[in-house]
Amino acid sequence: MFTNLRQLFRYRALIQGLAARELKARYRGSALGFLWSFVNPLLLLLIYTFVFTVVMPGTHPPEYEPYALFMFCGILPWTWFSTSLLESSNSLIAGGNLIRKVLFPAEVLPITTVFANLAHFCLGLPILALFLLYYRSPVLTLDLLWLPVIILVQLLLSLGLALALSALTAIFRDVRDLLTNLVTVWFFATPIIYPYSQAPAAVRPYLAANPFTHLARAYQDVLFTPGPYTAWPHLLELGAASVVVFFAGYFIFDRLRDALPESV
Repeated sequence: MFTNLRQLFRYRALIQGLAARELKARYRGSALGFLWSFVNPLLLLLIYTFVFTVVMPGTHPPEYEPYALFMFCGILPWTWFSTSLLESSNSLIAGGNLIRKVLFPAEVLPITTVFANLAHFCLGLPILALFLLYYRSPVLTLDLLWLPVIILVQLLLSLGLALALSALTAIFRDVRDLLTNLVTVWFFATPIIYPYSQAPAAVRPYLAANPFTHLARAYQDVLFTPGPYTAWPHLLELGAASVVVFFAGYFIFDRLRDALPESV
């Protein structure tokens, strides 16, 4: 396992090339091309702003104003996370012709999917930053230095889960349908469309057991909430757990590697 893991660094150019190809293929034939990476989050944020300022005003505490922006701080990383898991679960099946080639490293495919969606996430950050500046939210503080750490923690968690799910889905096709339903439940079990502080006290221990709860709250605290970021111990604990998830995911992938060419 560790021998194959060390080889991943040698495949960085391949991962970069495949991720760029995936991004180009996604917008091939469209008039706006990569501009859709900016237009989609902008439209989403404008829709949320309209709903919570015109249709449903006053339905949330004033400290979370503008509420659409508060939600967007969690929805943007969630989109990266959920899309990475769903797309990576099918990546080995879609790339079956590559996996059957003896020298092709199969783990590159789910890793490429995660990094391609990371690029979309990063392209959405300027839209978020512009709205934060417009509403004079505390975007330019020292707490912003935690943002790369939060992204790295989410990257490790996403990579570990993507590796495990891609291998399991290639062998057990039911995993893909189970994952689709799980992601829906997972979304509502994460304080994104509602603040963690507004959840009933009896429910909060269950929310705290959700790893993405701490990621969503970290994004919200660093980008939106005034005051110093004090929950960094939870973030570092999640970072350590994400390292374990990454190695566990690669271990599962490596154990199933030999069965993948026949399964896809």
